Amino acid sequence: MRADLLLLATLLTLASPSVPAAGPPPADSVRVYRCVAADGTVALQDAPCDGGLRQQVRDLPRPQPPPRPAPAPSTPPQPQPIEREVRIVTVQPPQPLYECLAPDGERYTSDDGLGRPRWVPLWVTGHGPLPRHARASVSGHFGGGSGGIAVQGGTGPTRPLPALAGGTWVRDSCHPLPAQEACARLRDHRWTLVRRYHSALQSERQALTREQRGIEARLDRDCGGH
Repeated sequence: MRADLLLLATLLTLASPSVPAAGPPPADSVRVYRCVAADGTVALQDAPCDGGLRQQVRDLPRPQPPPRPAPAPSTPPQPQPIEREVRIVTVQPPQPLYECLAPDGERYTSDDGLGRPRWVPLWVTGHGPLPRHARASVSGHFGGGSGGIAVQGGTGPTRPLPALAGGTWVRDSCHPLPAQEACARLRDHRWTLVRRYHSALQSERQALTREQRGIEARLDRDCGGH
């Protein structure tokens, strides 16, 4: 940069006569000293000439730096994507409750939809020979694999006969209850257990308490509480 200033001062000096400057140079100027030796050698410098040299002083405008290019517009930062919390909620479907019908018309509930098993002889189902003297209606109840058969004989009175060896197990038919009806049945059964508890023996109360706790937990899970 200093060489550029000297070259500019030389050109200005050659173009116009120098004017001795008095006092310090202005703040926006550069003072250049032109020193001429006895043999005519000319030197330009920014300090006064040595003794014996002819000196000329000139104040030149201070060179200004070229304007800086305008900065390129910055790209605004992209907003960070919002992290959404994902929660997986597993909803357990309500446990079904079934209503079963026994041959004698009794209605009861079952959790698994399997009715009570009962033993039916083959001759009742039409797959075996009738017992002796059976000429009219047949009535009876079988449970637990044993029981009696009341047969109306043709000439004699009704008498119990032992269950025939040939037979099959049959379960009562069941059907699922609507959710609202199932919850109502559970609440009724809970109050039944409460009434039984007060009149039950001490040895029975522990089993009743466990059964009641199971029903209350089921009501909380499937029926929205008590």
